[in-house]
Amino acid sequence: MTTGEKQEDGKVAYGDLTRRVGVEILEARGLDVELLKEKLIDSIAAEFASTYYYYTILRMYLAGHEDYKEICEDARLEDRAHYELMTPRLYELGGSLPYNIHEFADRAGCAHAFLPGTDNGQHPPEEGGPSAEDILLVLLESERCAIRSWAEICDMTRDKDERTYDLASRILNEEIEHEAWFIELLSMERDGVVRPSGHFRRGEPGEAPYSKNRPLYTP
Repeated sequence: MTTGEKQEDGKVAYGDLTRRVGVEILEARGLDVELLKEKLIDSIAAEFASTYYYYTILRMYLAGHEDYKEICEDARLEDRAHYELMTPRLYELGGSLPYNIHEFADRAGCAHAFLPGTDNGQHPPEEGGPSAEDILLVLLESERCAIRSWAEICDMTRDKDERTYDLASRILNEEIEHEAWFIELLSMERDGVVRPSGHFRRGEPGEAPYSKNRPLYTP
């Protein structure tokens, strides 16, 4: 750009509030923004409904396994933070969360992490509840689905949408970490095999790593 030249030309007319230059730039780079918004809704819904909500129930049934419960709580709080991290980006792209919570939950891109022994949440479990092994397996497979979902969004946005890619890649890194946690726990609980995950305590039990002194992002 030469001296004095201004970047005023583009598809968005001067003063137009119905379109976004930020979206125009992404489309010019070849990104299907409408498809991205749909995939973001699915992934955001999974973080909120499939994991944060259902992990709340799962951790209640890990009584007597306080170490498992603590790690489940870390994952639960971090998944809530993922929901809060990516939701503003959806709106920046001109998207919106569904206005009906039932529609939102149904949009989840991963299967809900139902408590084992409840027929997918249709009734309470039998007396005694599910085993720790059964719960850890549900937690593990939920994290694996999340890894696949956020990896897909990273692939879509790499070199095209730096902002969404940055947020999605940070979420993906934590989901990969979560998978390692639950491999470690399930491996010992079910198989008696040590497969260290590298999990360190988050300060206090249940304290997500960015909840106080280590923010994942600064609004």
